[in-house]
Amino acid sequence: MKKTPYTPLQIIIHLFAWSVLAHLLFDAITGSLSPNFIQDLEQRTGRHAITLLVLSLACTPLNSLFGWRELLKRRRTLGLYAFMYAAIHVLIFVELDYGLAWSLIVQTIFEKPYIIVGVTTFLLLIPLAVTSFDIWKVRLGKNWKRLHRVVYFIGPLAILHFAWSKKGDIFSLQGDIIRPLIYGLVLLILLTLRISPIKKALASLRTRVRPPLPKQNPQPGTNP
Repeated sequence: MKKTPYTPLQIIIHLFAWSVLAHLLFDAITGSLSPNFIQDLEQRTGRHAITLLVLSLACTPLNSLFGWRELLKRRRTLGLYAFMYAAIHVLIFVELDYGLAWSLIVQTIFEKPYIIVGVTTFLLLIPLAVTSFDIWKVRLGKNWKRLHRVVYFIGPLAILHFAWSKKGDIFSLQGDIIRPLIYGLVLLILLTLRISPIKKALASLRTRVRPPLPKQNPQPGTNP
């Protein structure tokens, strides 16, 4: 039987990743973008970048919980899609919003701390995206894992950038803070599940609750 080129999970990931660009294109064609369409583009691409980043961080904990090893193969795809949307988000900011007026862009960055956090997040993502391919695993050796652990710092920074950019105060639980709060709680849970003792406990629990394999009846003429 011919092997299917894509698994159902791969198809779902690709469809979900491209869904926001497809939706934006549909809204642009039908004239459904908001009056402040540049801000709309920035916000939607930025949110999707964070969503994909959080999903990439969820792969290892979910594998620890359920033993779904295919998730480990999909981390890179989700991470690269997250970088793609982060890059689009940045391009919209510098090109559509500020027309490549670099002096004004630099001034705005230093006037708004949440943009400094966003720029830092994007710059940290670049080396992870560039070195995500197998050839870099060989070239960097043990340093590859050390480099990619930076993602545990990038995740909180991305959510801080998102929360800080909203009209509200997440620390006093006032204003438009529901989405950043949800992202933050999910990320906190995922990072907690990565702590070594907890990860080992989950793996042990999964082994204990896994149903035993059915015993095979001995074939006639063989010893039991």
